[in-house]
Amino acid sequence: MNDAYENVLSSRYAGEQMLRLFSPDHKFRTWRRLWIALAESEMELGLPITVEQIEEMKRFSDEINYDEAREAEKRVRHDVMAHVHAYGVQCPKAKPIIHLGATSCYVGDNTDILIMRQALLLVRSRLIRIIDALRKFAEEYKNLPTLGFTHFQPAQLVTVGKRATLWIQDLLFDVEDIDFVYDGLKLLGCKGTTGTQASFLSLFDGDHGKVEELDRLIASKMSVPDTYPVSGQTYSRKIDSRVVTTLSSIAQSASKFSNDIRLLQHLKEVEEPFEKDQIGSSAMAYKRNPMRSERMASLSRYVISQSINPPLTASAQWFERTLDDSANKRLCIAESFLATDAILIIYENVASGLCVNQQVIHRRIMEELPFMATENILMESVKRGGDRQALHERIRVHSMAAATEVKSFGRPNDLLDRIADDESFDLSFNDLNSLLDPSLYIGRCPEQVDRFLKEFVYPLLAASKDDLAAECPELKV
Repeated sequence: MNDAYENVLSSRYAGEQMLRLFSPDHKFRTWRRLWIALAESEMELGLPITVEQIEEMKRFSDEINYDEAREAEKRVRHDVMAHVHAYGVQCPKAKPIIHLGATSCYVGDNTDILIMRQALLLVRSRLIRIIDALRKFAEEYKNLPTLGFTHFQPAQLVTVGKRATLWIQDLLFDVEDIDFVYDGLKLLGCKGTTGTQASFLSLFDGDHGKVEELDRLIASKMSVPDTYPVSGQTYSRKIDSRVVTTLSSIAQSASKFSNDIRLLQHLKEVEEPFEKDQIGSSAMAYKRNPMRSERMASLSRYVISQSINPPLTASAQWFERTLDDSANKRLCIAESFLATDAILIIYENVASGLCVNQQVIHRRIMEELPFMATENILMESVKRGGDRQALHERIRVHSMAAATEVKSFGRPNDLLDRIADDESFDLSFNDLNSLLDPSLYIGRCPEQVDRFLKEFVYPLLAASKDDLAAECPELKV
């Protein structure tokens, strides 16, 4: 359909697995699983519910009669009660006990938690795959010197592989955050209209133990360790804030990576993948625009901006329940996950196919290295009997003159020629060239890469073999 607005996260960017998690079908099937869990648990705790009723509910757990639900919602203006009605039409024997004692938030909030748990696992799986792709890159290029930058001005040399460990480390922080948030996600359980469990206390004739056991049984049946001990009608909306903040952190990591790649592609040192028939510009056929990294930056900005939304919602809740969260949650939570999924699909694609132009990197190093080697030149001259202070001043003068040649006239850097011609240094041009091996200026980069991978990356990857075996998604566009 081309005559109505479509969400580009669905049509262009997010992956099929994440789209399924946030689909109406998955939501409504989860509602029915929760109704079955509620009825089973109530039966096990002694309420007059039969196995026959439970089996009837299970037969139709995945067969949502959407037409019936839509017609009912037009009448009652309530989505949960519309689906209770539709389920009851399919399950006439179970109809009297569907949703027994529960409020809308029993299915709504518990489903939101279950979907966010599944979505976080999918995000985590994508992060693991990206970490592995960057791990391979770091291993391959751990010894390759490259110009390091501070303030995007040439600084000391690093290696291409060492720079990749900075990207990986950000992602490791994100995995830690996901694990923490995931482990803290609990079900709302059955808390009732204001969180007092009064309706269930009445159903169980004042037996507090059975009311507490009801929560435990439902959590177990839904494969969640526990329920929140207290709540209003809803779980605290700070939970949503915590989840989306984690997604924002991932977007920050991805955006930092994408910015680095865009700058490196400008320098022609490292480039994102470029397909044989890909068009970089509609006007300039020669261009290789970093469109994937730019898309990552764009979507990341969206996710980061969304991170303010749940805190505003959490801070605006009144007492035990207001409904000003509902429409907001439908948009913010789903779209934050869909956009994060899209970001990570692109991230994996780029990280798995980075192109390193080693000759360009080497040329840029050699343009700057004479300046960076001046300290070594100074030390070598002092070893041969020179005056450190006097030589320092000579280097300063020669450096300024050489910089003028480069900046004002566009000529090659002639600093080494100037030093070789200065008798006070007692160094030949060959002596000076021996001090221009880039590997002399990379510090402990290779050793840092090895230790980082061994102690922090390999153990995580070894514990995540299932994630690495998953099929790699294709970019939609």
